[in-house]
Amino acid sequence: MTRFIPPVLGMVLALIALWYVAVVPMNVKEVLTAAERAGVAVSPPSAVERRDMGNWALVVRNTHALGDSWSSDRPKLPAPHQVLVELYDSTIDEEVNGRRGIVKSGTLSNRSLVYHAIVTLNATFLGFVIGTVLGVGLAVGIVHSRVMDMSVMPWAIVSQTIPIVALAPMIIVVLYSIGVQGLIPKAVISAYLSFFPVVVGMVKGLRSPDAMQMDLMRTYNAPTSAVLWKLRLPASVPYLFASLKIAIAASLVGAIVGELPVQKGGLGARMLAGSYYGQTAQIWAALFVAAGLAAVLVWATGWMERRTLRKMGAKP
Repeated sequence: MTRFIPPVLGMVLALIALWYVAVVPMNVKEVLTAAERAGVAVSPPSAVERRDMGNWALVVRNTHALGDSWSSDRPKLPAPHQVLVELYDSTIDEEVNGRRGIVKSGTLSNRSLVYHAIVTLNATFLGFVIGTVLGVGLAVGIVHSRVMDMSVMPWAIVSQTIPIVALAPMIIVVLYSIGVQGLIPKAVISAYLSFFPVVVGMVKGLRSPDAMQMDLMRTYNAPTSAVLWKLRLPASVPYLFASLKIAIAASLVGAIVGELPVQKGGLGARMLAGSYYGQTAQIWAALFVAAGLAAVLVWATGWMERRTLRKMGAKP
């Protein structure tokens, strides 16, 4: 395990260095405008001329005035340390020192990323459960029914071609019109993204037993239900967990997308608020929290897979 640390650490450091370099041209126009207002000579002196110039050209001509590139108040691209500061402020500091934090009020602050992460996780888990149950059920039906195989599977594939960003507001409006609000609409969107990997993986897994195994079950005159429970489902477990790793990450994405039109808490709402007020560090902090949650959820699914396969007698 330790042999992977140097290359991974080297890649992370390289990405951070590249990030710091990219910050300069991304923020150069705003930095030069602020420098001009502070009385620093910049080239060209006109804001209109600078607007029409390339970012790298401005960097080359104004190397003396780029000191604030990594500390701009409203950067187009925040520096890594600005994102880390925002992460600290909106998690630990907000909960420990904030007026609405858990230390002073006894409840999580609605301005904290911890609170918004929990809101997103609630929708993620509910959507993941719905999508998994629906996916497994459809897969069983597709494997045992040629009619479902010819009719349901193509529609399941077609459903994934619809952009979720366009579909999410429609789902929320339709559900709102029949009185369904809160967690359920976001969970439905999350389930919409997560069920398809489960369907595809389970269909492959349920069909994975070879002809000799199926012939043996026919020799025993085993009913269809016995073939399903004693042969097809155990054989499909590795395929199921491989699909669940994709589904849990897709479920998180669906929950975040579902929060964009609702704007009542969650990492998606936090990102949207940051875009409204030009707080890009807030957006990036929420993105990092979402990425961290996805990594933890996929790891937890892999941990469950290893334990399950070990219980079934599979070699580690």
